[in-house]
Amino acid sequence: MRPLIAAFAACVIAGVGAPSPVHAQTWNDPRTMNLVDRAIARRAAQLADTGLTDYRANAHGFLTFLAQIGEGYPDPPKVVRTDELALEVYWRAPNQSKQRIVGRRDTLLLPTDIAYHRDHLAIVQNNFPGIIRLGDGDEVRDVPHPLSAAGRNAYDFAIVDSLRIKTQERAFDVLTVNVRPRDDQQPRAIGAVYLDRETGSVVRMAVSFTRAALKDPQLEDVSVILENGLFEGRFWLPRRQEVEIRRTATWMDFPTRGIIRGRWEICCVQVNQQLPAPWFVGEEIVAVPPAELKAYQFDGGILQVLPGDLKLSADDDVRRVQDAARELVRAEALSRAQSTTPSARGVSDIIRFDRNEGLAMGAGLAQRFGAGFVGKGRARFGLDDHQLKHELSLGWLHASGAGLSITAHDDWRDAGDEAETSGMRNSIAAQEFGSDFTDSYRARGVQLALDAGSLGGLLWRATAEREQNAPLALRARSAVGTFRPAFGAAPLSVDRLALRITRPLGDAPWGSRGQGAFSLEALQTRDEHSAGRTSRFLRVVLTADAEHDVGADKLVLHSTAAAIWGAAPPAQWLVHMGGPVTGPGYDFHQFAALGALSQRVEWRHLAGSVPLKLGRFGTLSMPVVLAPFAQGIWLQADSGAPQRGWYGSIGVGVISLFDLLRLDVARGTRDGRWTLSVDMTRGYWRVL
Repeated sequence: MRPLIAAFAACVIAGVGAPSPVHAQTWNDPRTMNLVDRAIARRAAQLADTGLTDYRANAHGFLTFLAQIGEGYPDPPKVVRTDELALEVYWRAPNQSKQRIVGRRDTLLLPTDIAYHRDHLAIVQNNFPGIIRLGDGDEVRDVPHPLSAAGRNAYDFAIVDSLRIKTQERAFDVLTVNVRPRDDQQPRAIGAVYLDRETGSVVRMAVSFTRAALKDPQLEDVSVILENGLFEGRFWLPRRQEVEIRRTATWMDFPTRGIIRGRWEICCVQVNQQLPAPWFVGEEIVAVPPAELKAYQFDGGILQVLPGDLKLSADDDVRRVQDAARELVRAEALSRAQSTTPSARGVSDIIRFDRNEGLAMGAGLAQRFGAGFVGKGRARFGLDDHQLKHELSLGWLHASGAGLSITAHDDWRDAGDEAETSGMRNSIAAQEFGSDFTDSYRARGVQLALDAGSLGGLLWRATAEREQNAPLALRARSAVGTFRPAFGAAPLSVDRLALRITRPLGDAPWGSRGQGAFSLEALQTRDEHSAGRTSRFLRVVLTADAEHDVGADKLVLHSTAAAIWGAAPPAQWLVHMGGPVTGPGYDFHQFAALGALSQRVEWRHLAGSVPLKLGRFGTLSMPVVLAPFAQGIWLQADSGAPQRGWYGSIGVGVISLFDLLRLDVARGTRDGRWTLSVDMTRGYWRVL
């Protein structure tokens, strides 16, 4: 019989084949435990010998290291390094394994000296031994296998689904068995095993692990998917494997995540080859000399052959494993311990400069109490305005993303719905050249926020706020140049209800990727200088980003739209446009309106690369991307402003330094001017 290498992948992953429905079973019912007992016996028999004496195979895989930043990790991870590997795989009964790395190449896209654990460079044999270890025991250690003698009493089991795989020779019934630990405070696996109903053989295994199983305190989760193919009509042997390891850390209070993804395809399996016993002497995983590794001939360039889903926020299969783990055990079993850490949303919370407060220094602390409760406090003092700004909050957050928080604040807030520059760039430009792209006013009050988590693929957040607004004075001086006058905010009492709906980055129509946010605000303001005159109005704001690959190039769209209905709002609540993001080629916040739309269309083309030597990191190839763009701004002016209609601009951007730095030159086509902007790319503004 020809090996059924692709049968399981085609049927289980894609859903091909005639399903045989199985009603959800109670945990540990006799039917389930009978199947589990046969699976445990089958694993033990295979390791002892059931006709399989040995096999050899070839494996081809990728190890990719990616990084993400930002609260909730709203942007997709960036590939930092990719390694492509070729293996020769050998196995001999009862449990001997040898794997030779015969080819390896890598590409470094950002400076890093990451080193992988040895077992990440090879595949998993025998669907793991009786005790599961990963990362040479530094990541996952001392976890009993669910289908081992110890695992039978350590886990609960339930048959939840079945699938029939048909071939020309026979049909196979595969049963899905969910696995959960009986004590989730112990090092245990969580997930599902897929078993051949007739023999109890493992066809597929998809597991994550409890918090207690993760030895590195920075580990967020570890997910493993092992798929097998049928050979000689009776041996289920490896054909595809995936592993994802996510580590999180906090810089001040700013989340960062490092992701290691491994993907293996195993082919060319040959069984019972009479492999010599001396081949299995020594370490299990070895490599040929460096010259031979380098000489191995891979297909194409490494970035061209890298599977696209290895670059995404999460592979669908891995996400299902992670979701199942959260459903099968209490969220507390995956949570972190209590801790006290420094707290800051970005560099600008620590040090900043603007025309209202001059140089300001800040600090903060976050206290995690456990069970999802966290308290945060931040403060900042301006050396020129001699004022203390502060924020105190107490909140509760569930593993699902739902949460509740209350915040008291006395700080500066910026008018406008989109930042036009990063905080760090603005501080440097303000201090040195008198170019301050903020319109700040004082906001002092209390906010109650309710997060509903993800509903229908969208993130929902509702807030209720009462605050006092006040204008600020011009306090600072720059080294060169003169600041614009202080922003003319109206002194107000404000009651505000807001609903914000966010769509994280994901697939969009026509093969595109997109993300966006919609907010609806109901405001009531009372003017302290106009005999308590009250105004009520609604504000709607929509922002959206989309990108579409066109060959090696990319079409990028950015949209901002806002509108106000009701009484004429004060200056700080108008729609403001103008600047590098919403209106390149025009002055910062040149436009203030009751309604406005800004639409950018940009084409990104890889124009070449520049070699850059970074010492021990090696020589990196630094891409240079040209990004010509056109932008239109439509304005519905307020009653006292002459601005109305369409304003256009054209320009070109240059993106380089590993996608970190961007330079834009633009010209406004309707009473505009030439503008030059140098800044970090927008994906990094959250940390600046």
